[in-house]
Amino acid sequence: MPDADMPARTPDLLRPRGSNQVGMRQFNERTVLQALRVHGSLPKADLARLTGLSAQTIGLITARLEEDGLIVKQSRVRGRIGQPSVPLALNPDGAFAIGIKVGRRGAEWLLIDFAAQVRERHAISYDFPDADELLPAIAQHIHRLRDGLGPLAARNVGAGLAAPFQLGGWHRTLGLSKAQSDLWNQMDLAAEVRARTDVPVSFARDTVAACVAELVGGRGHDLKSFLYIFVDTFVGGGLVINSHLHTGAHGNAGALASLPMQPPGSRGALPPQLVAQASLWELEQRLAGEGLDAMAAYDDRALQPPYAATTQAWLESASQALAHAIVSGTAMLDLPDVVVDGSMSRPLLQALLDQTRAALDGCNWEGLWQPRLHGGKAGAQACALGGAMLPLHANFAPDHDVFLKAA
Repeated sequence: MPDADMPARTPDLLRPRGSNQVGMRQFNERTVLQALRVHGSLPKADLARLTGLSAQTIGLITARLEEDGLIVKQSRVRGRIGQPSVPLALNPDGAFAIGIKVGRRGAEWLLIDFAAQVRERHAISYDFPDADELLPAIAQHIHRLRDGLGPLAARNVGAGLAAPFQLGGWHRTLGLSKAQSDLWNQMDLAAEVRARTDVPVSFARDTVAACVAELVGGRGHDLKSFLYIFVDTFVGGGLVINSHLHTGAHGNAGALASLPMQPPGSRGALPPQLVAQASLWELEQRLAGEGLDAMAAYDDRALQPPYAATTQAWLESASQALAHAIVSGTAMLDLPDVVVDGSMSRPLLQALLDQTRAALDGCNWEGLWQPRLHGGKAGAQACALGGAMLPLHANFAPDHDVFLKAA
């Protein structure tokens, strides 16, 4: 992995270096597919330039990929000099993957095509998941999405499951019994899902999966290193360094929910955590306390009467808490950018970004460089979308690290 202490620089164009050796055919094919995924349609000459492979090798590879149905030729493009070029692009019907988000407030299933476009979506909501109901539902939706592809069902390469490491965490906050909490915390959710389906299943922490979606299909195209924050029922995050997802020793890097908001009390009292101040759960509780529908936290009603005043009070608290988290992250990592997204309406996200920027401007930055703040592009479906990208990466990306995009 590249040295995280190297100075940040503007991301270069993708240059995944290939090999002309016969034994590296699969790697070279993946390299070409990754170039098309990042840059869009390209003629063979540009593919050769970007990958470092010879024109002859590119010709052989693209012929194989076209025969396998993974790429398609597009209409000829006439240039000012020379013969018209024929751009090549990923074939959307070349492969499919299923993404599953299991959250504390609902579950979501997405079917995406080879171009990472959502073809179908299903979602359910609940107060808290019941394992006896949810586990069969997960398998049923996987099979329904796969079988719905008809003759293309064989091109489904797997499912990616995105869920909190400890779904029963913070059970007192959620009003759950210890037995309910222990059931989920002791469960190997991925193993339970694998036992119910013949579809290969990958797993990632929910906000890590959301970070993957942003890295591959969002701000990651322009930003090389960034702290990622996802405001869901509970807030969480991820970490991207030099265009790689950095997961940490226990897969928990960017687990911002647990960040303490102040030093321990003088009598050993535990300080509040970010989860208590910058989560949509907190907005839910504020709305419910006013006799309003708590689920308005997740849709356009949040900024409309009679919800707006309560939402504004939450925004003031949440933006200050996020600013504290960003300053803390900057002191540790010195990242140039921060991306914030969440399971909320786009207007509410924009309001949160605006107030967080104002809060950041009021922080003490002595000894630090203030990072740039960006809104995420993946939106509320980021976790499920990132989950679906996991099997696509496993089958078609050129490297063993997660989503290498620059070399």
